[in-house]
Amino acid sequence: MTPRRDTPLQTAAKPAATTIVAAGAVCWRLVDGKVRVLLIHRDYHHDVSLPKGKVDSGESTPQTAVREIREETGYSVALGAPLGTAEYLLPGGRDKVVHYWAAEIGDAEFAAAGSFVPNDEVQKIEWVPLAKARAQLTYERDAEILDRFADRVAADQARTFAIVALRHAKTVAPGEWSGTDATRPLLPVGRKQAKAIAPGIASWRPARIISSTAARCLATVEPLSAASHVGVRQTDALSQDAFEAGTADVAGVVKKRLKKRVDAVLCSHGPVLPEIIRQIASQANGGYALDLRRFGSLSTGDYTVLHLSRADATLVAIETHGSGL
Repeated sequence: MTPRRDTPLQTAAKPAATTIVAAGAVCWRLVDGKVRVLLIHRDYHHDVSLPKGKVDSGESTPQTAVREIREETGYSVALGAPLGTAEYLLPGGRDKVVHYWAAEIGDAEFAAAGSFVPNDEVQKIEWVPLAKARAQLTYERDAEILDRFADRVAADQARTFAIVALRHAKTVAPGEWSGTDATRPLLPVGRKQAKAIAPGIASWRPARIISSTAARCLATVEPLSAASHVGVRQTDALSQDAFEAGTADVAGVVKKRLKKRVDAVLCSHGPVLPEIIRQIASQANGGYALDLRRFGSLSTGDYTVLHLSRADATLVAIETHGSGL
C-alpha cells in the first residue's frame, strides 16, 4: 500500500490560530446490501452537504464529529477510519479546515434515532446511493471526501476496527518519587490530560481497554473507562518493567487484537509504544511495507489510532491526537 500525500496516514499540520476548525463524517449504512450515505439539506445555506460543525473550546476533532452528527441528524455514531480534510477559504478570507471520518450507522442506531426532526441547522436529511450522493453535493470538496469513501467501499475497507495506542499522561518524575517506578502517580496536569482525552477516544466506542499494570497507565484510562462503560484489563505484557526485562509480550497482545477485530485501547509507556506500532504494522496486512516509526513517538497523553479492515485486517489509515495540555 503506497499512501497518497493527502491520505489519513499523514498527521495533519497544526492549523493557524485564525483557522476555523470543524469536523464531520460520511455517515453510511447498508440497505438491502447496498451502501447508502447521509446527506443534509440546509435551507439557510441553500446547499446539500455532509454533516459537520465547528470545534467547541476544549473539544478534540473526533469528539466534535460525533457531537455535530448527533445534533444535526439525531444519529449517535461511532467513528470509523479518517477520510482526510477539506480545506478552503471562507468569505472574508479566513481559512477553514474540516476533518472527516467514515461512520457506519447500524440498524440499532438507525432505529433509535427515530424520525428526523428539522432543526436550526438542517431542514432535511436523505439517504442516497453513492453515485447519486456525489451528484447532489453542492461542493466539490465534499465530493472529493465522498470519493475517498467510495474507494474504501470498492476495496472492501469501509468497515474497520481501531486499535488505539495510548501513552500514559504526565507523571511524577522518577527522581521525585520514593516508591517503585510502577507506582508513580499522575501529576495534576496528567489527571487533566486523562480527562481531556477520554471523550475523543470514546468516539470510536472501544469494546476493550487493555492497560499496563503501572499506576500511571491505570489512572490514565480511568476516565475513559467511566465514559465508555468498559472495564480495564491489566497486563504486564504491556508494562515498561517487563519490556525492559525482556519478558513483555507485545506481539501476543497485538496478535489477539488483530484476531478479535474489535475496537480496543492499549495504554502503555514511551519505550513500549514504538514496539506496539511495529507489531501492528508487521502483523497487519500491508503494514510491513510502511515506515510507521514516527507514530510511536508520542508525548504523554497522546495517542495513535490505527484503523484496520474488518474483512482482512489490512491497515487502512492512521491518525494521532493529544490532550492539548
